[in-house]
Parts: sequence; structure tokens; C-alpha cells
Amino acid sequence: QVQLVESGGGLVQPGGSLRLSCAASGSIFRFYAMGWYRQPPGKQRELVARITSGDSTNYADSVKGRFTISRDNAKNTVNLQMNSLKPDDTAVYYCHAAELNAAEVIQYWGQGTQVTVSS
Repeated sequence: QVQLVESGGGLVQPGGSLRLSCAASGSIFRFYAMGWYRQPPGKQRELVARITSGDSTNYADSVKGRFTISRDNAKNTVNLQMNSLKPDDTAVYYCHAAELNAAEVIQYWGQGTQVTVSS
């Protein structure tokens, strides 16, 4: 069973930075895509950033130019560098991974890590 464990969340002032990390229990080569989603208080979960096995990336418009997603295949991690943080970035951030198994997409989620941007 795949496990995804997030770390790096916390409280930061507006304009500050945080780096989230997601460690997979096995090789991340099995995933055709990994990413970060977030769920602000009282709102639906939304995609923040995604990276494919070919290192293609896409970002939500609200974070473009501020957030950077990367993957470290040797460490089986996917990271999210968040700069110039805003109060609107406050949310629970979830790591996500997807793999194909016999033409079926299997999705995995981490338990979530809280990010709070406040002065």
C-alpha cells in the first residue's frame, strides 16, 4: 500500500516562504503524475501544482510565479516551494499521486498539512 507523508507546513507571515515535502513509501517512478492540492476553510479542494513523470508542470493561476513544484526521484519525494505567500494561500495542503494499473487510474492522498499565512 502506498503512503504519502507531507511535512513542512506551519504558520508564516504574508510575504514569507515555506517548503512542503511529500515522501512516498516506495519509488515514485510508478506515478505518471504527482501534485499538491489545497482545501481552504469552507471551500472545495483545488489543484495547486502538478508534475508528470516527464517533468511537465502546471499550476493554478493564483500561484503561478510564486510556487514551484519539483520531484526528487532518488529520494522519492515531491516538493512545493512557496514564496510570496498571501493570506489566501491559507489551507490544508494535500499531496496526491496517480498511477495506471491495467488501464485503471489509482489515486493516493496524503493526510494533509496545514499552512497558515497570517500576521
